[in-house]
Amino acid sequence: MNMIKPINLLLTAVLLSSPVMAQTPEERGLEIAKEAKQRDLGWGDMQADMLMVLRNKQGEESVREIRLKSLEQENDGDKSLSVFDKPRDVKGTAFLSFSHPVGADDQWLYLPALKRVKRIASRNKSGPFMGSEFAFEDLSSFEIEKYSYKFIQDEACEAGQCFVVDQYPVDKNSGYTRRVVWMDHEEYRIWKVEFYDRKNSLLKTLTFSGYQQYLDKYWRADLQQMTNHQNGKSTDLKWGNYQFRVGLSDKDFNKNSLKRAR
Repeated sequence: MNMIKPINLLLTAVLLSSPVMAQTPEERGLEIAKEAKQRDLGWGDMQADMLMVLRNKQGEESVREIRLKSLEQENDGDKSLSVFDKPRDVKGTAFLSFSHPVGADDQWLYLPALKRVKRIASRNKSGPFMGSEFAFEDLSSFEIEKYSYKFIQDEACEAGQCFVVDQYPVDKNSGYTRRVVWMDHEEYRIWKVEFYDRKNSLLKTLTFSGYQQYLDKYWRADLQQMTNHQNGKSTDLKWGNYQFRVGLSDKDFNKNSLKRAR
């Protein structure tokens, strides 16, 4: 009787069940982040319109109209330019962001009333963007190297089943100790993010809805809703008129052209 085959099968079963072979929560969390990033590569450039709805604790609203452009970069984070069109008191304000996987992002804000370009210092990235509940650091592109990861569990969510992953910012100037992210199994779309402040208390929750698919591959949400649990305020970002591969290039994202952004 040939005992080699059964023994080999037994060894394989033992190895597969061994804790040494199992993924750690950190490895699983990183794997999920890599897959999500991989699925969103190759869109090139994009422009869209956005309504920013600011809501105070009493529920009173103010609305801003914004045009946004983004450019994908090889071996670096994305470049983005946001230009405010309405209301009149913020018209012409422009925000330029160069995201980087490693090191601080480069960000500039042009304030037409002062007629000058202001660089956003790394230590100020946790501050509010234009009075909204989004911080400057929330506006940079997702880069794997910006966080360390820990898979928590699988959980039922709006899209069926979601991965729940802790993401810990690497940047010491981040306003967060961690983010908890819900991402669906099927398309790796983000549905919810919880932000915890430097005291590890829940600060904000961001939800995504109205996903649409573009170029038969890339998913974008029509609505992002950020709620601040500590001050009672919220900000909605309503997206529309997405256009991809419109021919944008690096020259459309030059800090010297911020003043000419129209």
